[in-house]
Amino acid sequence: MGHTEADLAQVLHTGPFHLALRAALAVRGLPLQRVQHHLAHRGIKVGVTSLSYWQQGARRPQRPESLRAVRALEEVLELPGNSLIRLLGVGEGGARGDVERPAARSYRSLVEASGAVEQLLADLEQPTDGGLHTVGHHERVRIGAGRELVERDSQHVVRAHRDGIDRYLAIHHGDPGCDPARVEVSALENCRTGRVRWHRETGVLVAELLFDARLRAGETYFFGYGFEDGTGGPSGEYVRGFSFAGGQYVLQVRFDEGALPVRCRRFAQATTGTPRGARTDLTLSGRHRTVHTVEQGVRPGILGIDWDWE
Repeated sequence: MGHTEADLAQVLHTGPFHLALRAALAVRGLPLQRVQHHLAHRGIKVGVTSLSYWQQGARRPQRPESLRAVRALEEVLELPGNSLIRLLGVGEGGARGDVERPAARSYRSLVEASGAVEQLLADLEQPTDGGLHTVGHHERVRIGAGRELVERDSQHVVRAHRDGIDRYLAIHHGDPGCDPARVEVSALENCRTGRVRWHRETGVLVAELLFDARLRAGETYFFGYGFEDGTGGPSGEYVRGFSFAGGQYVLQVRFDEGALPVRCRRFAQATTGTPRGARTDLTLSGRHRTVHTVEQGVRPGILGIDWDWE
């Protein structure tokens, strides 16, 4: 698969490590034997087999001498300092610690109805890590005249971080009073609807969206989908949880002209159990009755917009 400088910059941001290393080698056009030669000139001995395993994801550099080699690889491949080592969760001093952007975060930390989500995923025989992370996501939400969430649709670009991925599980969590059995799922572009499961008590629905191709690790895929709801009570927020670090996320909320909020705010939250922060007031556009927020580099956690009716 061909790689560009833009692809390399993106995967250095999102990870995982092996895809970033693979992209860097491809963009720089260096075979593993030449890389080994450059490392040897720096006094670092690494076998071609080890380098191959690292770029395939079969092994991860962990020992001190391996981490030293990774730092040297950043120089050989002309990458920003710490760009590869960060993806391994290594601190500035070389010791393992918290990653600046963790590789993944559990559903339990992102979704209040996590037990229902995990059960539905299990019913669909899907691991919590679905093998995909977000490169770009544009989501539009419409709030109706009764202050209810009427519908939402997504244009989504994902990247596979392992081979063989051919589906995405979209999660819809309705507002209190939602009847998930009446929520309609639409496969809008480059996908088709597979199995759909829901949990009535929590208003959670999980829909399987089947791709037109089976992805290899590192490949991207663009698709669109939507949910028609309108079954819940008054809505006061829209929230999106991110298990993986990703690219750009855009959230737009549109209100019916007969039901306009008095205040809207953007917020971020590390987990469901932590306070909301990074609050920013959003101005409702007069003609289109919308507010939006843009996050250029998503970190694992929660993003959303909330609003006050009175």
